[in-house]
Amino acid sequence: TLDLSYEKQLKLLQDVKRGVAEVTTSKKRMEMQKAKLQMNLDKLDSQAKDALQAGREDLARKALENKSALQGQMQTLDQQIADLVEQQQKLVAAESRLATKVESFRTKKESIKAQYSAAEAQVRITESVTGISEEMADVGMAVQKAEEKTENMKARSAALDDLLEAGTITDYSGGDELGREIAQAKAKSSVDDDLARMKAEMNIQIKELK
Repeated sequence: TLDLSYEKQLKLLQDVKRGVAEVTTSKKRMEMQKAKLQMNLDKLDSQAKDALQAGREDLARKALENKSALQGQMQTLDQQIADLVEQQQKLVAAESRLATKVESFRTKKESIKAQYSAAEAQVRITESVTGISEEMADVGMAVQKAEEKTENMKARSAALDDLLEAGTITDYSGGDELGREIAQAKAKSSVDDDLARMKAEMNIQIKELK
């Protein structure tokens, strides 16, 4: 992940900084050794002069021989210090470049994370809107079905009203008791009329046969 990569880069930067600190410490230690060695060289030089003044050329020679040996150490120490200075400069430059890269990576990482969070939020919003749209579509279908059932019921009711008005069917569900009795009387009278008519027709046919 980006965070893990960033942590690794930070660790690498810390390692470089630690290297710079170690080189700097070593250089300081060698510089202290050089200062101490320089003091010994100055002391030997002074001893050689004192020996010559005292007429002890042998002691002066010995002091100068020791001084020569220390000067060889001084040259070696100077070279080591110069090498450490060069190494220190390289490490400091590397630390600076790496620090810049790490900071750039951190900025980019945060930007990517922010963009990802925004995109993730947008997806959630879109999914929510899509879910609402689907739910509204289902509601719309339910409303449409309810409206169709209502229209069918209205049409059926209107058709029944037309049949009632035309006398095709008799409404026994409404009205008062008197209305129902009148309707029943009319129905019975109609039946009696039909029966009388049929009897009359049959009598006529019988007479004709005779």
